[in-house]
Amino acid sequence: MTASPTPPLELPGWRHVYSGKVRDLYVPEHATEGSAPERMLVVASDRVSAFDHVLSPGIPGKGELLTTLSLWWFDQLAGADGGRSIPNHLAASHTLTLGADGEPNTRDDLQDLIPNAVVGRAMVVKSLDMQPIECVVRGYLTGSGWEEYRASGTVCGIPLPEGLSNGDRLPEPIYTPAYKAPLGEHDENISFERTVELVGAERAAALRDLSLEIYRRAAATAESHGVILADTKFEFGLDENGVLTLADEVLTSDSSRYWDAEAWASGTSPEQRMASFDKQIVRDWLAANWPAPREGEPPALPADVIERTTARYRELLERLTAA
Repeated sequence: MTASPTPPLELPGWRHVYSGKVRDLYVPEHATEGSAPERMLVVASDRVSAFDHVLSPGIPGKGELLTTLSLWWFDQLAGADGGRSIPNHLAASHTLTLGADGEPNTRDDLQDLIPNAVVGRAMVVKSLDMQPIECVVRGYLTGSGWEEYRASGTVCGIPLPEGLSNGDRLPEPIYTPAYKAPLGEHDENISFERTVELVGAERAAALRDLSLEIYRRAAATAESHGVILADTKFEFGLDENGVLTLADEVLTSDSSRYWDAEAWASGTSPEQRMASFDKQIVRDWLAANWPAPREGEPPALPADVIERTTARYRELLERLTAA
């Protein structure tokens, strides 16, 4: 299941055109059908997904937390971390702070374009020619990569050294792209050679190199805040000048695995090492309570899973954005 389980909001000035598992996309209400508008509105919902299924109920406040974290990372990658500026899809200058109550506050130079109903969880973005590649970077051995490594000593076909354990840091981050499948289908892990066939050698290399650069910068930033960025995924598009541009969400709790660095260093079991700041709590509960092949409707998430997930999302935001 990849579409929204509830109807999208009707937003003044905007027309809904697409819903993913978590985000809803809108174009200006008077935009010509079939044309690429100058600006779009991306709205992050409170929906949560796992194993390619949208679950219920959602995580209260999740959309705002994810949007705030994405905006913070876009700012870091625009040069606030001391590195070169990475172009992103924001059509306006977003700024963010955490209020005295710990709640995220966002301001947008195009604030009047964002309807009140979605302020804090929406971004005004530029239209891009999106690339059909999901750019995954793994710095640690975990998840499906660990399962493959146990079976064959590889991750997405890339050979790794013998003797690694679940949760170990890899000798070097690896790039393991996926093909972005059409709506309703599963993304497919592909080789780098396949990305060359899809987008050409020059662009395939650019996607790989930029993804690895962003991962290394973000991992160093996270580590300075006591957090490990185990893996993540990026999406890119081309702007009107053909410039490769970072798009969608970036380095959020939904698109990444984050672990507590102190727990990872001192843990004696995978569970202790991987003290997650992401939706791993949801994945673990669903795996235990809805075994494969996971057909039909998934079970409803219990209140304690929702509460613990919300707390971990918020703690990650507070840790990373702390001065």
